[in-house]
Amino acid sequence: MINQKIKITAFFLLIIPIISSAQINPGARQNGLSNSDVALSNDVFSIFNNPAGLSQMNWREIGGYYSFAPFGLKELATGYVAYSEHTSFGTFGAGFMIYGFELYKESKFALSYSKDFNQRFFAGITILYQNISIQNYGNDNAFCFNLGGLAYLSKDLRIGFKYHNITRATYGNESDQIPVIFSSGISYDLFDEASVNFTIEKEISLPLSFRFGVEYPIIKYLDLRVGIQNEPDSYSGGIGINYSILHLDYSIFTHNDLGLTHQIGIIVDFGGDIPRNKRIREYLKM
Repeated sequence: MINQKIKITAFFLLIIPIISSAQINPGARQNGLSNSDVALSNDVFSIFNNPAGLSQMNWREIGGYYSFAPFGLKELATGYVAYSEHTSFGTFGAGFMIYGFELYKESKFALSYSKDFNQRFFAGITILYQNISIQNYGNDNAFCFNLGGLAYLSKDLRIGFKYHNITRATYGNESDQIPVIFSSGISYDLFDEASVNFTIEKEISLPLSFRFGVEYPIIKYLDLRVGIQNEPDSYSGGIGINYSILHLDYSIFTHNDLGLTHQIGIIVDFGGDIPRNKRIREYLKM
């Protein structure tokens, strides 16, 4: 009779690639927008999402993100922490992720650098050290490189792109264990704190995914977010509470086959209590 732990491990080896594709981007705000924010990318989680966006911010940020039980499976709890620091040489960032449980666990350590050019064009790179551990199978690690770019076409309109795993790093001798993904999109500000975002994402061997999200301040201190995407089909929503230097976020998204996922996030923003988009506009002299 097959050992029960081997059965469980085999089950998660089958299901985790499906779940990982939906969990690749951290941030409750980002997930509330269905990860349509590649051309927005204006908080500390840009380290993982589009590192070019870090240099839009001329202040320090610390963030944390936690998904309790993705798709109802507490064994797949996911947590991220991230930190960014603006300097005269560019913006530097660092982050950490842990995902899974004792039978299957992934972790990532990230270092980022972003630079602006004439305060209109932005480029960034993230270096990830990734580790995977599967009980009874051992562990492996890999270095992964992500590139990002962002440009302002006007004070309200941005375009952006992200290339995840440009070196096609993988675990062991199996190809495509770490996804290779290209994303590009646009973001338009309806007014200071409201944005409409659209992203096209392509992972090798998978169909194109179209993502759309809107962020809108319904009252002072409170933002509403909604989003939709296909491949996989998913709907999302969330709220953000912004008071002084604290930003508290909650989001939820649905998967047709796997159900609901809840996330929470917190960002400590040392740039002051002026709204984020307004500060960025002032820094970029727009």
